[in-house]
Amino acid sequence: MTTAISDREFFLLRLGKTTLRALHVLGIVGASAGFFHATAQTHWQPWWVLAMVSGLLLMIWEIWRSPMWLVQLKGLGSVVKIGLLALCYPFPQYGAVLFGLIAVWSVYLAHGPSQFRHYSVWHRRVLRGKEIKG
Repeated sequence: MTTAISDREFFLLRLGKTTLRALHVLGIVGASAGFFHATAQTHWQPWWVLAMVSGLLLMIWEIWRSPMWLVQLKGLGSVVKIGLLALCYPFPQYGAVLFGLIAVWSVYLAHGPSQFRHYSVWHRRVLRGKEIKG
């Protein structure tokens, strides 16, 4: 069952998600100093926290909007990004390379063809549908 939302509600939801994305990118840019330039943790840690919190909120938003996100490449791709990020802890010498791979993969997940992003590995086909929550 779908529920129509007003133009105002759509605008506010879209504005909220765009704000979260902007904060996430800002956090990633700030945290990148720790990966690419080996700066002191005190310099990049607040940006790291911003990136992680905003990223988690974006994931929750997507799952709330459409639980199918979890089986589509755009959702699974986000899980892969977290996995690559987790590899930075046991292999800190590869942190810059892994961070770079995450950045490139993020572009494909955000801006790649919809047939790629919306492909469901569970259903083995592209899933499309009206998602009304933002």
